[in-house]
Amino acid sequence: MKNLRRRIKPLFAILAVLALLLLTLSSLNPLLESPKTSETPHIHLHKHLQVAHSACEGTLYPELCVSTLSTFPDLAQKTIPQIISAAVNYTVGEVRSSAANVTGIRKKRPKLDLLDKRALNDCLELFDDTVAELRKVISDLSANKSASKHYNDLQTLLSGAITNQYTCLDGFAFSKQNVRDYIQDRLYKISRHVSNSLAMLKKIKTPSSSKTEVFPEYGTMKDGFPAWISKKDRRLLQAPVNQTTYNLVVAKDGSGNFRTIGEALAASPNSSTTRFVIYIKTGAYYEYIEVERRKTNLMFVGDGIGKTLIKGNRSFGGNWTTFRSATVAVVGNGFIARGITFENYAGPSNHQAVALRSGADLSAFYQCSFVAYQDTLYVHSLRQFYRDCDVYGTIDFIFGNAAVVLQNCNLYARRPNENQRNIFTAQGREDPNENTGISILNCKVAAAADLIPVQSSFRTYLGRPWRQYSRTVYILSNIGDLVDPAGWLEWDGDFALSTLYYGEYKNRGPGSNTSARVTWPGYRVINSSTEASQFTVANLIQGGEWLPATGIAFYPNLTSSSSVT
Repeated sequence: MKNLRRRIKPLFAILAVLALLLLTLSSLNPLLESPKTSETPHIHLHKHLQVAHSACEGTLYPELCVSTLSTFPDLAQKTIPQIISAAVNYTVGEVRSSAANVTGIRKKRPKLDLLDKRALNDCLELFDDTVAELRKVISDLSANKSASKHYNDLQTLLSGAITNQYTCLDGFAFSKQNVRDYIQDRLYKISRHVSNSLAMLKKIKTPSSSKTEVFPEYGTMKDGFPAWISKKDRRLLQAPVNQTTYNLVVAKDGSGNFRTIGEALAASPNSSTTRFVIYIKTGAYYEYIEVERRKTNLMFVGDGIGKTLIKGNRSFGGNWTTFRSATVAVVGNGFIARGITFENYAGPSNHQAVALRSGADLSAFYQCSFVAYQDTLYVHSLRQFYRDCDVYGTIDFIFGNAAVVLQNCNLYARRPNENQRNIFTAQGREDPNENTGISILNCKVAAAADLIPVQSSFRTYLGRPWRQYSRTVYILSNIGDLVDPAGWLEWDGDFALSTLYYGEYKNRGPGSNTSARVTWPGYRVINSSTEASQFTVANLIQGGEWLPATGIAFYPNLTSSSSVT
């Protein structure tokens, strides 16, 4: 009987396949009978492919684009925003599939080392962020008439989604168990899908959104501030501490609502549409703080640099990924901070050790300091603004792939370990259509107190290209004599030297002399104020649309003469 059952099962399977084949042939039979009707599907298919090829024109991965779009029904009836929306929705499915794959790896390989486990956890968080960003893209594209008005927002969100995939992979840079091999192909495919959507996005530009600036994404100005900072938030940032109303107070001595920042953060509302202010009194708070995506429109106010400190010592040397090493990590959109020192005291021998990581869109920091060694300030993604801040570090200590302006800040290179070099920036733009870059405007570039006595023993550079299309500019800044005459450093041989965008415009100080600078194809001395203006608060981060709400003083253009502060 057992042998008979074994024979019957394959027989049923064969019969099922034959039945399906007969149904398929019968459905095709009318088409075979009439030459007139056979032309209709052929014409329809040809038109379908034509639309796919047309939409994919200009993408970096056209074969992937066409093969994906060709699977969408009624393609010829869709507008460009609808086609992009369908492509993004398809990509959401790919992200979820990757998340399931990562979850499966964690279950099937329980003996993974600690760093690999943490890197997989990073990936799951980054996938969640990616899905949230892509859903927002779909929402903004849903109204065809307003799609062009959301152009800069869409570009920002898609750029962030690409960044997330490479951040996930970065966590496995030193994996000993080849975990990256099990996930990277999926992530490369996701980033290419998003890249294609980013390229197709250009087709919905209107005259108002198709500016010629290199960095038009940071925003327009309103009353001398990026428009995304409201008048109310501006007053909050500029008012004396004792004249400000707070929602919660943190004090180590028990005189507030809570003794720890973490407790106050947990008590703050989720998805707030109004500003929620947490005052953190003088003291050193040894905590690891994560402002999650659901914690929106949050503000931390301290008593000033060196008075209110948030400190931690996670590092790569301590088996933490760079992403997870941050003392403070911010993802909730609209976050602002004032008068706080963010510090990672792991030291130069523990390699990557982040003081602050921001992946919060429209985040801003005023009169804050960021203190660490390697990888101090992780400007991870989306749009950010720093004003009157101090940043201390050694290697790549301002790095990431945000659209970010540092205005009127002090950047200090510290004493590194022997045989190390100081590099101020490492920008991570991966795709030529991303709207990201680091703009250092009217800042001081100098040696910290511990470097000054031994400055001649260490070489210091303005930046190096972390990714293929790295973009960084120094504008109207005071550059000290610590900077090497070459100015910039290679990452690895000739990698990215032709595709990067590095520029200097009317800087001053002994380190600003460009006569002996690198001669890379992607480097330029900017001589035009029009070109330099592409990297201002007004143009790089649409600052005029959101900065007034934060209350942070800023100027929109190249100098403060045209602004209100």
